Amino acid sequence: MKAVVIREPGDASVLEIGEVPDPVPGEGEVLIDVVAAGVNRADVSQRQGHYPPPPGSPAWPGLEVSGVIAELGPGAADGGFAVGDRVCALLGGGGYAERVAVPAGQVLPVPKSVDLVEAAGLPEVVATVWSNVFLLADLRAGETLLVHGGSSGIGTMAVQLGRAFGARVAVTARSAEKLEACRELGADILIDYTQDDFVRRIKDEAGGADVILDVVGGDYLDRNVRALNVNGRIANISSLGGGQASLDLNALMMKRGTIRSTSLRARPAAEKAEIIASVRENVWPLVENGGVRPVIGARFPLAQASGAHRLMESSEHVGKILLVV
Repeated sequence: MKAVVIREPGDASVLEIGEVPDPVPGEGEVLIDVVAAGVNRADVSQRQGHYPPPPGSPAWPGLEVSGVIAELGPGAADGGFAVGDRVCALLGGGGYAERVAVPAGQVLPVPKSVDLVEAAGLPEVVATVWSNVFLLADLRAGETLLVHGGSSGIGTMAVQLGRAFGARVAVTARSAEKLEACRELGADILIDYTQDDFVRRIKDEAGGADVILDVVGGDYLDRNVRALNVNGRIANISSLGGGQASLDLNALMMKRGTIRSTSLRARPAAEKAEIIASVRENVWPLVENGGVRPVIGARFPLAQASGAHRLMESSEHVGKILLVV
């Protein structure tokens, strides 16, 4: 089958279409004919040689797909899926391809209200936001959620879920266009980080943040601590601003704050299945009734994966970037 392979670590030009072995579904796995794949920052890191796939995952990138089930592996029928079902799935890798095999526990049915191609923009962002903001940081109705990078794929989902569960949502972004997109999704406090100090703004307008979803790391860590309310929680999921950081531990202790830093991709399949089961129970009804939707910023043919990566690195998009097979 065809897949987007990485000739060698480097810039977007190293991505090319190649022939790879057809996947065979193993015990408890389903085989999906891929219709579309989501593009994520982790894919860019993998292409650059910084984020190798977990053991057992395909070497080519892609952490989420949508498509149609083509075959059930041994025991996979126990998951309630059948050949021909429209599904989307969370992967350890291998989504930039015509087919992929994935544990049934990481698969979700595509609601009838959602376009099959656009569904590829759901699994990674929904699982990331739900597991970090709600399961770990325990965001509750009436609290304030601060989302850095509010116009990104992760950010647009965090805004929607925050509002859907009764939180007040603040976002940071770098342009009026991106902030307007966040406002349309339900964000209450719009902060242009190129013009405003987010610590001052969140304190002035909300008194502070109860939960902060941080994709920046670096020098944002200390500022996030200063922006917290007492008993506030920071959920760090990326380090776009750098992997090294310092903070005032006394300030963190005085606020009785917590910091959790996680990665979804490297988790064992059993943990991913638990997250997907919780997503299906708590978030999927909102997707089914249209209260939460995938926000798609751009679509590229699979053969133009390099263009998709260039757009991702430019940060000029709003929402998810998809590769269409």
